[in-house]
Amino acid sequence: MRAHGRGPAALRPISLEPGFAKHAEGSCLVRFGDTHVLCTASVDGRVPPFLRDKGRGWVTAEYGMLPRATHTRGDREAARGKQSGRTQEIQRLIGRSLRAVIDLEKLGERQIKIDCDVLQADGGTRTASITGAYVALWLACDWLVRKGEIAAVPLTSEVAAVSCGIVGGRSLLDLDYVEDSGAEADANFVLTGTGGIVEIQGTAEAAPFTEGQFGELMDLAKQGIGRLVAMQRSVLGLY
Repeated sequence: MRAHGRGPAALRPISLEPGFAKHAEGSCLVRFGDTHVLCTASVDGRVPPFLRDKGRGWVTAEYGMLPRATHTRGDREAARGKQSGRTQEIQRLIGRSLRAVIDLEKLGERQIKIDCDVLQADGGTRTASITGAYVALWLACDWLVRKGEIAAVPLTSEVAAVSCGIVGGRSLLDLDYVEDSGAEADANFVLTGTGGIVEIQGTAEAAPFTEGQFGELMDLAKQGIGRLVAMQRSVLGLY
């Protein structure tokens, strides 16, 4: 039996708590089981230099783990003077995922900065970050609407993410750390609320996996992301 008494196609206990941070224009505390991430969205009236006077906005993301998010303390990357390659790769993934579902022209010449801070890690921190960051981004856009700065929330669809893997020969949805560390293959899926593919990251850790096994993982991801999108809509009152 998996942790939390789950079957192969079950998500961990998930919660999305919008408006968690008092001062941010948009925020969400997301919990995927024992993985907890605080996502905030901050509106900046300036765009990066390459977008000045282009009439369109930008969404970017930063990601980090608190020193005791894991079993042992890790040094703050700021104290080391540079980000790890893993951190840079994850924050670029979060930014790409959010830009895939926003009309940057309708956002106008402003930037929304997303911060994803991992409070506690038990696998799937990047997928939890993307799922929570969408909620924070939507709230920040809604704040702009209520301020009269844009006409409508410029998001074209939801976006969410989940991990899947092959563990002990079984295809499993939403891996925790123990499952991920022992997986024969694992993949992260980023899909939109309409089923569009934003990104798939898949790796064989032992022997190569088959196309049929990949299809099983894809089916699990679609089911899981469908449930996550329904939760996003529910907490945002979009039903």
